[in-house]
Amino acid sequence: MYSLYWPWVFVLLPLPWLIKRLPRVKQASITTIEAPFLNDLFGQKKGEHQQRASWLNWLPWLLLLLAVSRPQWIGDPVALPIEGRDLMLAIDISGSMEQKDMQINGQAVDRLTAVKKVAGEFIDRRVGDRIGLILFGENAYLQAPLTFDRKTVNTLLFEAAIGLAGKSTAIGDSIGLAVKKARETEDGNRVLIVLTDGQNTAGAIEPLKAAELARAEKLKIYTIGVGADELVVNSFFGGQRRINPSSDLDEASLRRIAAITEGKYFRARDTRELEQIYAILDELEPLAAEEQFYRPTDELYFWPLLAALIALFLTLWLRRLQ
Repeated sequence: MYSLYWPWVFVLLPLPWLIKRLPRVKQASITTIEAPFLNDLFGQKKGEHQQRASWLNWLPWLLLLLAVSRPQWIGDPVALPIEGRDLMLAIDISGSMEQKDMQINGQAVDRLTAVKKVAGEFIDRRVGDRIGLILFGENAYLQAPLTFDRKTVNTLLFEAAIGLAGKSTAIGDSIGLAVKKARETEDGNRVLIVLTDGQNTAGAIEPLKAAELARAEKLKIYTIGVGADELVVNSFFGGQRRINPSSDLDEASLRRIAAITEGKYFRARDTRELEQIYAILDELEPLAAEEQFYRPTDELYFWPLLAALIALFLTLWLRRLQ
């Protein structure tokens, strides 16, 4: 649309008319300065007291004011690019994730169900980030490549099933797959969140070696160890006993992986701690700024300025012919 940046300048429109009607100061000590330009332009020659100005006499002044008011063409809103992150989630779906030592609304659920709920909410919040999803067990699979389509990533996460990728745990392969995908993207904010409840028992690459490769690609890794420290179960003889369902969790390796890549290790013993961890991740890796827009603006002042000059010369030429 068209717009005038300084529309108030049109209050000066009657200025030439007012100047011509100012009372003259008749004193011998004061030299009267005549303005032939105004005389010619607004229809008063020497000896003439009144002459009606035509629309053509006013046109140059009107166009000059139009140029000074800075006419602009303002285009449609254009979204500014959002500077987000390339954020990969590597989720363990090995057999041990079926352990029911987590709770949602007071109901016991398996580890993967709790992860789906909390990680799904985390994905929903990551506006401006490209999200990718890796599922791993005995093998690691790229379930969703990096994309802005958070809804699809969430759908694929919730469709994941325990044991789908095998019963064992290939932590190193999941990191290696993320490194491979990082090499296919431009340099930027690259983050990998690895969530597991065990230790590396399968795969072709050792986790620490994969972490070294990740560091070379500037891929920061946050590791999360999930699972309760204590669980009450019924014994074979009818009593109850307490066990540590997370005895296989290799916290030392997870800490080392995070340290190598300048990330951080977290421990989630229940759903509440898992939610807190993802909230901390939001702080460590802030969300992209809210989407902003700008409207492209083209300055058009030179067109009425050129027209004003042409109209001025045309007006003076026509008056010389009278």
